[in-house]
Amino acid sequence: MQLEIHKGRPEDIDQRQPREQRVYQMLDTLGIEYERVDHQPAMTMEVCAQIDQAFGRMRGREWENSDDPDKGQHSIICKNLFLTNKQHSRFFLLMMPGDKKFLTKDLSHQINSARLSFASAEEMLQFLDIEPGSVSVMGLMNDKDKTVQLLIDSDVLRSDYFGCHPCVNTSSLRIRTKDLLEKIIPTTGHSPIIVEL
Repeated sequence: MQLEIHKGRPEDIDQRQPREQRVYQMLDTLGIEYERVDHQPAMTMEVCAQIDQAFGRMRGREWENSDDPDKGQHSIICKNLFLTNKQHSRFFLLMMPGDKKFLTKDLSHQINSARLSFASAEEMLQFLDIEPGSVSVMGLMNDKDKTVQLLIDSDVLRSDYFGCHPCVNTSSLRIRTKDLLEKIIPTTGHSPIIVEL
């Protein structure tokens, strides 16, 4: 099954969940261009691989004979993990390459927080207005009290584009990493910590 790539917000925006609508509103307000693919819930690596292939196909086919200055730019699908310490007093959103293995000990000493584990579904909803399977950096727009610390693996910053969900796991977006750093994150008011995993 081939997934179709779209540019910008969906035409059926009024039928989408409010949390997804808010993501498109923020991106449009910031003047950020992005590509979108709609798909079945991305709960398996097979679906994630199809999404990755769809974005790769579009780049290869559309830009193969192009003089576009962005031709050949690197794109990375991010794994987003919502973590907490043992006391559930500190919360972290970790962005890392989807094909990279996450080892708690590699991260814990870098952020001075022992015994990291996954935060609960209730905490995810409370702080990011996101449900399990849909974790995304876009959820930081809902963290008005700045409770969640953003962590970004340095490999994400080496990519020209990154992929994420618009706070639901039935769509995926590809956005310039530069726009993440210069527009999206500053708009949410969060200051990222760069980590090496």
